[in-house]
Formats: sequence, C-alpha cells, structure tokens
Amino acid sequence: MKIAIVEDELPAVEKLTRYLQKYDANIEIIISLRSVADASAWLIENQSSVDLIFMDVQLTDGLSFEIFNLVAATGTPIKCPVIFATAYDEFAIDAFQVNGIAYLLKPITFVSLSTAMKKIDVLKNQLMGLDQVNAVAEQLNSPQELAKNSSHKKEKDRFMVKVGDHIQSLKTEETAVFYAEGRTVYLVTKEGKRYIIEYKLEALVELLPPTSFYRVNRTYIVNIEAITDVVVYSNSRLKIAIHNLATHEIVVSREKVSAFKAWFEGEK
Repeated sequence: MKIAIVEDELPAVEKLTRYLQKYDANIEIIISLRSVADASAWLIENQSSVDLIFMDVQLTDGLSFEIFNLVAATGTPIKCPVIFATAYDEFAIDAFQVNGIAYLLKPITFVSLSTAMKKIDVLKNQLMGLDQVNAVAEQLNSPQELAKNSSHKKEKDRFMVKVGDHIQSLKTEETAVFYAEGRTVYLVTKEGKRYIIEYKLEALVELLPPTSFYRVNRTYIVNIEAITDVVVYSNSRLKIAIHNLATHEIVVSREKVSAFKAWFEGEK
C-alpha cells in the first residue's frame, strides 16, 4: 500500500511512519506534505499514485479541508480514502463529508491506528469499489460513534506541580489558561500563579473537560470561567482577555472563530 502523509509537525510524521511500518512492513510512505498549498499542488498531479492519505486537520496555512476544494476545482476531485489525525474533535463531521474513513484523535496510539487500518483492509479484501468504501465509512466510524467514545475519556481533575522542593496538587478548575513557550508548557492559575507541567497541549486537549476548556490557537487553552472579555479583532478575529493575564495577547485562530463562538455560547 502506498501512502501520502499531510502533516506539518515532523515528530508526528515520524511517529505515524513508525506505526504504519510496524503495522505492515510493506507499506510505502511516498511523500510527506506540510501545507494546504503543497498538498493541493501535489495531489492535483499525483493522487493516482497513492492508495491512502493520512491528513492532519490544522496545517501551517489553514484547514486541510480546503485541499479537497482546491483539487476539485481542477475537475478531478480527490477520490482516495483519507484517515484524518488531529488533536481536535470538533471537525469530525466535516471529515466524514469528504473522504474520511476514520478520524483519529491525537496523541495517536498504535492501537487506534491499527483499528483504522483494519477498516481499510476489510474494505479492500471485500473488493469494494470507492463509492462503496465511502458509503460504509460513516457506519464504520461515524461522528456519533466518535462522540460516544469521547464521552468515556477520563477527564483530569488535578495537576501535580513542583514548587522548589515541594509538590502541590492543583484543581483543574483553578486553572485560567495552559500555554506553550517553545517546548515548555505552563499552567497559570486564576490567581496568576504560573507553573511548568509535563504535558503537551495536544495531550491536554484530551484530558480537559471540553465544556470548560478550549484550545483557541496553537499556543493557548483557555478556561471559560477565566475569560473576562472577548473583543472583535482585525478581520473579524477575536481577542480574549483573561483575569490576571493582561500581559498575554490571546487571539482566536481565524479558522476556529466560529467553533469558539459556539463553545462560548454553550452549544454542544
């Protein structure tokens, strides 16, 4: 099987490649693409050379769903099945409106990848055509099934932090924001105290209650209870003010504005 990977983070590409080759040593990764522009240009010319695409949702220059629009505009839409891999679960329905066969939430495990690949193997072994593959995709891994599985994930009530030689346990609800500076991730309390934690933002998205916490961009996850103001910013973007965090400029990513508004309003 020949696979193309569309992912903008090199560690994620390396991990995915390692898992795929562990699953099947005969799998060939023929290319890794990092942006909407590069992926669209390559697929317009070469999509017939791949059997499957692994695709992150958020890339350096926008959402990967735009790739389908750009390729389709040439008159030859993407027909290859796609497995989406992302840290964000709010795009599941969009994924299944294109060629999504499975929707993997980061951090990806070998078990979750194997389950997705087995779906491809089952369909291939049954000699199903592409139209049939897409027709059964929703039954195999529907947004309803994803929501059901997500509802059972364990939410973290507390975080352990180190203060000098002492260790403290902080309630998750006391956190105003989580943010990243390079490879370091900080927890900031509603009182403005800052602590280093041993988690990546991608992992935190999986551990935090989604009704209370939202990842507004690549750097910040905010607690709705800590938001003191939301201001319309340039080009209809939104700027968030957080209590005791006036020195930080937190701007909602352009592609997440609509989803943020729905979250802020309490829509499920």
